Amino acid sequence: MTDESRLVAGRYRLTEEIGRGGMGTVWRVQDEVLGRQVALKRLHERPRLSDGELATLYERMRREARSAARIVHPNVVVIHDVVDDGGQPCIVMEYVPAVTLGDLLKKGPAVPPQEAARIGLGMVAALRAAHAAGVLHRDVKPGNVMLGADGRVVLTDFGIAMTADASPLTKTGELVGSIHYMAPERIRGRKPGPASDLWALGATLYQALEGRPPFDRPTAMEVAYAIAVDPLEPMQRAGALQPLIEALLAKDPDERPSAEETERLLRTARTGGSTGATGVTGATGATGATVPAASPTMGNGTRQRRRQGRKRRVLLSTTVAAAAAATTALGVVYVMSDRGTGTPDPDAHQKPSAPGQPYTPPPLPAGFHRVNELGASFPVPDGWKAVNRSGELVTYGDASGRVGITVKMFEPAGANPMEHFTSMEARTKSNYAVYWRVRMDQTAFRKQPAVVWEYTFKGRKRGYRAIEEGFGREGGREYDISLSAPEAQWDTYRHLFDACRDGLTTTGQ
Repeated sequence: MTDESRLVAGRYRLTEEIGRGGMGTVWRVQDEVLGRQVALKRLHERPRLSDGELATLYERMRREARSAARIVHPNVVVIHDVVDDGGQPCIVMEYVPAVTLGDLLKKGPAVPPQEAARIGLGMVAALRAAHAAGVLHRDVKPGNVMLGADGRVVLTDFGIAMTADASPLTKTGELVGSIHYMAPERIRGRKPGPASDLWALGATLYQALEGRPPFDRPTAMEVAYAIAVDPLEPMQRAGALQPLIEALLAKDPDERPSAEETERLLRTARTGGSTGATGVTGATGATGATVPAASPTMGNGTRQRRRQGRKRRVLLSTTVAAAAAATTALGVVYVMSDRGTGTPDPDAHQKPSAPGQPYTPPPLPAGFHRVNELGASFPVPDGWKAVNRSGELVTYGDASGRVGITVKMFEPAGANPMEHFTSMEARTKSNYAVYWRVRMDQTAFRKQPAVVWEYTFKGRKRGYRAIEEGFGREGGREYDISLSAPEAQWDTYRHLFDACRDGLTTTGQ
């Protein structure tokens, strides 16, 4: 869907793409009936999904509209209409000229405490209104917080929201959302409640202040385990907000402050007061439990004892749950994530072959043919031609010259592919004035050490996105497979990388 000026539902004229995420694209459009600018959200094309899966996605989008429409509040985006476009539902909503908190954190330094308190006030006001309407957001994160030029804070994207009277849209053992912002009870497979959204609020404020999520780990499984079990890393830049954020990120939902108490403490912090030394001896939890309030003036020894005591309580209560959390993480499905990506799904790769047995690739996808290069065989799309060959790499590209798959072979492979990828990243940064790392994760592929690297960069005329994965055993061969494509068309071409990587086999040549 790149055709600007196209008319949707006989009324909404597409004028500019203003946002793109894991599920859909948001356009600024002109309402030609009322003569005003609005925003329109449309799902990405999903040609590989079954009819049932598409029906679930469409229903999730309709539910987003119904959920958000139930909430009337200045900190929640206004829903105007739901229309059909070629069989797909589209949400027409208020146009808010804004940058997301996620984008702000990617482009600049962390947010100072008083500004974080201001943003938090808008978020908690939106959550209070949503919870009062019987709606759980379930995907509160920096990418869903819009910061308007006029100072307005808007919570958006209720695409996986859940209402008290709605049936679930997920299968047993499936989680939907962004892993870094999932509360511990959700990781353990328990039913979420308002306190789960407040945990995500705490995680968002933690990242706003510290520049990283509170439980940032290399893989989704490690993130899930850390959320369920690990103590919170001490904050360095939170100032007066530290006690409140620590309370919001409590493992037990009953120990978190309520939305009302959170709002009161954020107001105190915004005016320069303390969220832990205001004479309050405890904050009322989401279900009526009392949370001891922390004083920011207490010594380091007291803080350490408090953290250790909390860690012991959490470990005692989650010894069994931790194993379940780690197992649950393997079945997580990521429907929503910042910029269409996130921590990689540990099951995204093909299962490795048994020891001593050759790897059997999946059947050749339709529209692909095999080529033999660099001692390996791998699929490339029909019609693509080799546009670059050297002693250690080959690139196949499409007719436009903008999309390409590159396979590189290095011999002998080093002990740690991460060192190789770090070096490649340094060269890439020097080649492009605008570069942004999406992720660089150490993992394993076919029982070999591997690294997945995803990033964006600015070409002469447009922005591009790329993903590369390298794997190999020390002393043998390392193969790196990469895909690059215009960022605006990333969802159209992303699956080509999986087909090439999963279909690659060594030929021994």
